[in-house]
Amino acid sequence: MTVLLVTAPQGREGDAILELEWALGKVRVRGTDWKGVLLAETPLSKEEAVRLLVDFETQSIFRVVPLDELVRSDENEVVERAAEIARKRIKPDESFAVRCKKRGDKIKSGKGVELRLGARIKEETGAAVNLGSPTWYVLIEVLGRRTGVAVVRAGEMVKKRVEE
Repeated sequence: MTVLLVTAPQGREGDAILELEWALGKVRVRGTDWKGVLLAETPLSKEEAVRLLVDFETQSIFRVVPLDELVRSDENEVVERAAEIARKRIKPDESFAVRCKKRGDKIKSGKGVELRLGARIKEETGAAVNLGSPTWYVLIEVLGRRTGVAVVRAGEMVKKRVEE
């Protein structure tokens, strides 16, 4: 089961849900407490879901991030799980950037998570930090009590231009 974090223009979540259904076929989409933020579950592989969405002409989907895991919004747990996933993927001769999008107040500081996790990944993998054009993105998506963790290459995310 692949879990996708999907962003859409506020008020156009319904259109985004329809587009996800058209593009992916079998998908279950739930809203979150944040306008424009959806969670979608599909039996498709991460690679297949991303491929279908990249090729799909959309009017209501801004960004799609395939999540590796949803964890409790506890800073220590988030850093631990994200570092564990990153350690398995990121090689010493590669680079990475950590990005944290904080929604809600369960995690005190998104910047603090970025700094702490970045230092840990650098220490454990030997990879370089590259904030401009990294090989890997370590994305932390805080959604209140739950946090999505994704360690992805740039091509494994979907970014679209949407007219609001």
